[in-house]
Formats: sequence, structure tokens, C-alpha cells
Amino acid sequence: MPTGTLTFLTRRSEIGFSLAGIGIIAVLVIPLPPVLLDILLSFNLAITFMIFLLTVYVRRPLDFSVFPSLLLLVTLFRLSLNVASTRLILLHGYAGKVIQAFGYFVVGGNYVVGIIVFVILVVINFIVITRGATRISEVAARFTLDSMPGKQMSVDADLNAGLITEEEARRRRFEIERQADFYGAMDGASRFVRGDAIAAIIILLVNIIGGLAIGVIQHKMPFQKALHTYTLLTVGDGMVSQIPALLVSTAAGIIITRSSSESRLALDFVSQMLSQPKVLAIVSFLLFLFALLPGLPKIPLFILSFLAGATYYFLRQKEEKEEEKEMKEKVPEKKESMEELLRIDPLEIEIGYGLIPLVDTSQGGDILERITLVRRQLALELGIIVPPIRIRDNLQLKPNTYRIKIRGVEIAEAELMLKYCLAMDTGMVEKPLKGIPTKDPAFGLPAIWIKEEEKEKAEQAGYTVVNASSVFITHLTEIIRNHAHELLGRQEVKNLLDNIAQDYPAVVEELVPNLLSLGEVQKVLQNLLREKVPIRDLLTILETLADWAGQTKNIDILTEHVRQSLSRTISKKYQNERGEIWAITLSPSLEEEISKAVEHTEKASFINLDPAVVQKIIDALSPLVKKMLSLQKEPVVLCSSGTRPFFKRIVEKFIPSLVVLSYNEIVPEVKIKTVGILQI
Repeated sequence: MPTGTLTFLTRRSEIGFSLAGIGIIAVLVIPLPPVLLDILLSFNLAITFMIFLLTVYVRRPLDFSVFPSLLLLVTLFRLSLNVASTRLILLHGYAGKVIQAFGYFVVGGNYVVGIIVFVILVVINFIVITRGATRISEVAARFTLDSMPGKQMSVDADLNAGLITEEEARRRRFEIERQADFYGAMDGASRFVRGDAIAAIIILLVNIIGGLAIGVIQHKMPFQKALHTYTLLTVGDGMVSQIPALLVSTAAGIIITRSSSESRLALDFVSQMLSQPKVLAIVSFLLFLFALLPGLPKIPLFILSFLAGATYYFLRQKEEKEEEKEMKEKVPEKKESMEELLRIDPLEIEIGYGLIPLVDTSQGGDILERITLVRRQLALELGIIVPPIRIRDNLQLKPNTYRIKIRGVEIAEAELMLKYCLAMDTGMVEKPLKGIPTKDPAFGLPAIWIKEEEKEKAEQAGYTVVNASSVFITHLTEIIRNHAHELLGRQEVKNLLDNIAQDYPAVVEELVPNLLSLGEVQKVLQNLLREKVPIRDLLTILETLADWAGQTKNIDILTEHVRQSLSRTISKKYQNERGEIWAITLSPSLEEEISKAVEHTEKASFINLDPAVVQKIIDALSPLVKKMLSLQKEPVVLCSSGTRPFFKRIVEKFIPSLVVLSYNEIVPEVKIKTVGILQI
């Protein structure tokens, strides 16, 4: 079809759709000539074939999301044709060539045979296909709605871990909503098909009884002739409508039972039916045995047995060739030079041989691609360029174990299970599932490994479910976040300064090396990253350092000034959706005691606090932190800017994740809600 014609039809589709709806209503009330009825019946067959083939060719149900609405319109159209044909049969004893052909040719002109065939078709449609499709649609709709919260949480988890972009998250959420809407609509639409089957039986009885009454009483026809004429036309009419109804019912069953796939139904069918060649060998043997039984047709059974055996032979030959090819393609490992062995990578990942499929793109591994996304996400989030990550296999590790190193030192080690998913209870699980107990490597939360086939079931039960590669990526992301300051060396800082100097050369020239050395700027940036403060607004950081570096070279004091200049960024990070920060505050006496223990030098500051006092602080702080966690709030401590860095040093060994902010880092618009006051 020419592009111009297709564009015209697309733009005028709403008008055509409206006219089609009006046309269906018109068919119900306006008498039609037999020729026009033949055209409409042929059109009904064409539409039915098209719907059936579309359900076979679509890759996933949502690719044909208009099916429920189309099902209603097609059913209404078919019933309107039944009304029009009934009118012609009863008025004229003739309803066009299509109905006559089905009455005389399809059933051989025998109305008894026609009625029997019609009843069989109705039984198949109503009891077998329609009832099954209705039940499947009910279950699919319920399970889809039940699994929505778990799927939404999985999307949020991937987004928070940086595995997907905001746009991809929106697309996935929209897809989940479309899926729920589709199966909900199919649950109702399946009733149309069921009602259509019942209507077909009623229409058949009405046509036969009405035809006999009109033929015998009004037209004075002999009873036998009236029975033959009107019953045969009625059976033809029923067959014309019942065959499309059967195809539409089958299409509804196919699209409901169709799982999402990258290939079409026919390809899936063939590949899965032939996935186990041994089955064909057994089938061939059984057919051969049946052929030997007396009374059974030998030639068809021998032919089928031969075909099954030949198919097994060719599939087995193909498998052996593929295995041989894989063995030849295995390339010996490249030996590393001594210089490469001495080199220390900023970030390195070692994997056991069992995890190689995760990084091998030829085996469907997506880790390398997702690591690229993580580096991009962290650059946007923290403001640093994460160095390239080296991945190598280590035969000394357990097969399913991986190890993450920073500058040659092991930071974390964990185990993954391929073809399994990690299910985490987020507090919404009512019926726990059985699985292999473990802990989420990123956050240390209790979890279980479940088989991939149980993912839908776990999501419906309320678990947050992620696959093995997502578990690894989330763990890697958290490791980089927590150790970003270790990855920021002088060279990385130099690259950042060179980059910003292209747009703002004045601030860089003023600061480095006139006021601060490259190493001193590096230490300030490391202090910020150590407490997860982004350094993306590098211009503000450098200008603040330029303002204060003339007065002090103390890195801790300079860091506090920079933090205060980033108050809007810090406040935004820790405030809730209502613009509130829930926090624990320090009593004035405790702040004074900490301040007395602080010693300042030209380059840095130190705290020398009695260990007994430190223990008292931790003992008093722990219940307050637990209280905040019970309120589902992130633990935050608020204190003065002079006390903040030193209180953080006191508690970070005991509660590393505790956030410590100063009042100067909170913008005026943010409301502070006090959970408790820390005092000893």
C-alpha cells in the first residue's frame, strides 16, 4: 500500500471507526439485499482470519492491546449479521449465496448432518474454548493486579540502583499499567464470546421454529419441504457465524495464554517442541509398535514413525556439530605480561568461572553494558568520573563467587546463583516462600534465592525480586558510592579542574596553585565524598575555597565552609516530600564537651575525647537511632558546624551510615523535626 494512502487511512481512522459503529447499528434495523449480506458475511470472515493470524504473529499480548475492544465490535457485528440473515430467511426463504453455499455444499445439503455439525461446533466453542479462555482471563487479571506492587517496587529498586534511567523507569511503569488494564479488559471481554455462543443456539432454534411456522402457515408449504428449506438455510446461517466465532474464541485463548517473547508463537512452538530430541526417538519407537498391532493402518503409522526418527537423527547431528564448533572456538587464555601483573587498577572485579556467562555477551551477559550505565549514573549523582573497571576471572575463587577490589585491596566478596533470582521481603509479604536463605550483598538484608520460574509468584506474594546481574550491579554501585573518596586521586582532580577551567578559567587560576595545592583541593573533595556529598557543583566548591583559603589552610575548616555553601544540595538530599528533616539534636553540654576536646593545627584538626565519654555517647545514641528507624526515617544528627566533623568521627566507627549535619547546612525553607536530644 502506498505511503500516502496509509497516512490518509491513519488520519481518518477515527471517522472510519465511527462510521463502522453506526453501520453495525444500521444492519440491525435496515433490511439488507442478499448481495450486500454476502459482502458483509465475506468481510466478517476476512476480519476473523486477520484477528486470528495477528494473535499468532504478535510477540506479546500488549502488541495487540486493542483486542478486547475489537472483540466486542466483532461480536456485535456478527450478531447484527445474524439478525439481518434471519430477516431474509423468514421473509423470502433465501439469504444470499454465502449462506446457501454453507447450507448445501459444506454439509452436503443434509440438514440433519448440518444440525449435528453445528451443535458440535457450538459445544467446542462454548464448553471447551470459551470456558477455558474465561477462566484463564480471570486468573490472569487477578494475578496481574496482585503482582503490580512487586513489579513497581522492582522498577524503583533498579532506578535507585542506577541500573535504568528515569525515562526507562517511566516506560516500565506504563507497561505494567497497560498489562493490568489489558488483562482486566480481557476478563470482561471473554464474556462476550461466551454470550455469543449461547446466542447462536437461541438464534438457530428461533429460525427453525419461525421458518416452519411461516412456511407451513403463511406460505402453505408442505411440512417436509418447509423443514428442509428453512432448516438448511438456518444451518447455513449458523455455520457462517459459528466458524468465525470459533476462530475468534481461539484467538482470545491464544492471546491470553501467550507469554511475552522476542520471537513469534510459531517459532516458539517449533523450537520448544523440538528442544528435546530424545522425545522424538521415543515417539518414533511407540508409533512403530502401534503399526505392528493388528487392525491398525500400518502405512500412516510407519510413515509417521520414520519422520519422527529422521527428525531425531538430524537434530542429534546438529547438536553434535554445535558442540564440536564450540570446542574449536575456545581460545586459550592470553598470558599477561609481568608489567600488567604489577599494575594496580583503581577498580577491579574478580569472578569465579561459574559467573563468566554474566560478562560474556555471546552468552547473553549484560554486566558490561550495565557497568557503563552505573558509571554514567554515578557521574551524574556524585560528580566524579568512575575509572574504568577491570574484570578478570580467578580460578581460585569458588565458581559462583565474585570479589571487588579497590587499588588491589579486597573490599567485598559475595556469591551469586545463576538462573536464580534474589527475593527480598520488604514488609509486605504475607505468605513466605521457600528458598535458599542468604543476605543481600549490597545492604545485608535477609533474602532468599528462588528459581527464575518462581519470580511471578514471589512478586505476587509481595517480595521485591531481582535477577543475579541486578544483585551484582546494585552491590557494585553501593561499593563505589561508599568508597568514592578513595577513587579520587590527584590525577582525577586535575582532570576535573582542567574540565571546569574550559568554561571558568578565572576561579581555577586564582585557587591552584596560588592559594591551595592540588593535593589540598583533593583532600577537601575527598572529605565531601566520604560523607556522600556530591561534588558535581564544582564551581561553587572552588569559589568557596578561593574565598576562605586566604584565611586558613585547615582542611577540616575549609570542608565545613564548602558544605555550608552546598546547603541547598545537602538539604534537598535529606528532606522528605513535605520539606522536613527529622533529626536527633545534641544537647549544649555535650557540644561544649566535644568542642573542648578538639585541637586545631594549621593543616588539620583533631579530637582527643576520653574513651569512656565516647562509650556513653554511643550508648545514648543507639536507642535514638533505633527509634528513627522504627519511624521509617533515615537517622540524621543535627549539631553546630564547629562540632559536626568531630562528632562524625566519634560515631562513624560504630554507626557508619549515620548522617551528621550542621544547622548551617539546612536552608531556611526546610523544617526541622526533632526526634530526641542526645545528652550524657
